[in-house]
Amino acid sequence: MARMKFICDAERCIECNGCVTACKNENEVPWGVNRRRVVTINDGVVGAEKSISVACMHCSDAPCMAVCPVDCFYRTDDGVVLHDKDLCIGCGYCFYACPFGAPQFPQAGAFGLRGKMDKCTFCAGGPEADKSEAEFKKYGRNRLAEGKLPACAEMCSTKALLGGDGDVIADIYRERVIRRGKGSEVWGWGTAYGPGRPGAAPAQPARKS
Repeated sequence: MARMKFICDAERCIECNGCVTACKNENEVPWGVNRRRVVTINDGVVGAEKSISVACMHCSDAPCMAVCPVDCFYRTDDGVVLHDKDLCIGCGYCFYACPFGAPQFPQAGAFGLRGKMDKCTFCAGGPEADKSEAEFKKYGRNRLAEGKLPACAEMCSTKALLGGDGDVIADIYRERVIRRGKGSEVWGWGTAYGPGRPGAAPAQPARKS
């Protein structure tokens, strides 16, 4: 079974925001919510400034799942972390727990009242029936059910943003690093999926003698 993951190649990202636009257009994301955004690291530092595309990384040990008081999060067989908006109470715990700032809260009314949490779904929809109108209205298009990859990754003009089977995209990234001889660091990979190189098997604990 494939384990879906994201990688953003900072050596290729040109900060065009095509991924952000593709996500909004494909999923009809509510006003004021950005499931994906492009951020600059080392801003202003000559030779070190880079841009990366950031969204929910669908972590192996997702902190949002751990802190949700109503257990609205769940993980699919593909490793995608999704949530049930019918269970969400808008408490905001997931927002504070997420190291990537993925959970978003549309303003549901006056006085700063929060609505139901919204975040990247890896274009995998939600708990409703696949490709149903109810699923699209709440979570956006279910491209995985259509046999497609997330719109953000498919629309990336420089292929900086890779999304799909973790082993496959890690191999692609390693080939790039070997070919260009730099850029081996992958922002967010260790936080989301654990230590080690992209796609590498986790280290096995030493056995007690």
